[in-house]
Amino acid sequence: MEKVKTLIVGSGPAGYTAAIYAGRSNLSPVLYSGLQPGGQLTTTTMVENFPGYPNGVDGNQLMIDLKEQAAKFGADIRDGSIEKVDFSKRPYLLTDDSGKEIAAETVIIATGASAKYLGLPDEKKYAGQGVSACATCDGFFYRKKTVAVVGGGDTACEEAMYLSSLAKKVYMIVRKPFLRATDIMQDRVKKQPNIEILFETNTLGLYGDKGVEGAHLIYRKGESDEKKYDLPIDGFFLGIGHTPNVQLFKDWLQLDEKGYVKVQPGTCVTSLPGIFAAGDVADSVYQQGVVAAATGAMAAIEADRFLQS
Repeated sequence: MEKVKTLIVGSGPAGYTAAIYAGRSNLSPVLYSGLQPGGQLTTTTMVENFPGYPNGVDGNQLMIDLKEQAAKFGADIRDGSIEKVDFSKRPYLLTDDSGKEIAAETVIIATGASAKYLGLPDEKKYAGQGVSACATCDGFFYRKKTVAVVGGGDTACEEAMYLSSLAKKVYMIVRKPFLRATDIMQDRVKKQPNIEILFETNTLGLYGDKGVEGAHLIYRKGESDEKKYDLPIDGFFLGIGHTPNVQLFKDWLQLDEKGYVKVQPGTCVTSLPGIFAAGDVADSVYQQGVVAAATGAMAAIEADRFLQS
């Protein structure tokens, strides 16, 4: 059995920054990259709001830079995932996808969050055939076509803006009579000539023979002027937020009311000693790369102080 001082689960801005700080503190951190090395930012073409990049930076390149920096300071960065944990006593026991067992004195959880779906059967039916939760991954396939984005927050607006540069027409399907996004994102969307916002509208289903050809929509559901209609589209994109990736840990750690790992306010300290949570897995409010990176630093500092004490 391998013994380590600090094991980091996840490889987005939080995981890599934790590895940088833990490495510089001589904790010899081991980091498991998980199913999506680099995390959600690898699905973003251009990151414009990460400090130090005045002209923006490609999301994949940003993660490559962070990974190289972590490796420079001695982090052991591994492909693969942690598939089982036993947090019943310290050192904590974790098992990877090859069956290898690791005893860790401290654990930093940085598994991030995953995109939410509406829960319609048609989403699974047309997965990979017109349904996507990542505009930057799949937008290329809809050049000069008509697409729809579900949601009214920043995520949906960002998806719609990206798609507007590729698609002929972008509809935003918004169940409320207003957008929840920040003012700057609302302004961008409303000024984009090929984006049309469908307020007070819900999706009932999708249709098409060989892929998505349209959406069954309902306007002002339950009201006297309720109206059902079909909207011809070629692609259907989800922009309704995220679910924290806590499956491995939910039986061991306290979660908050939204299902995110609960941490002591202003810290990365979880309900178990020596286990810390950083990034989107513990953040339902900000969900930004720079915030995730900051909490990764905090988690590593707290892990170091915990080991010293």
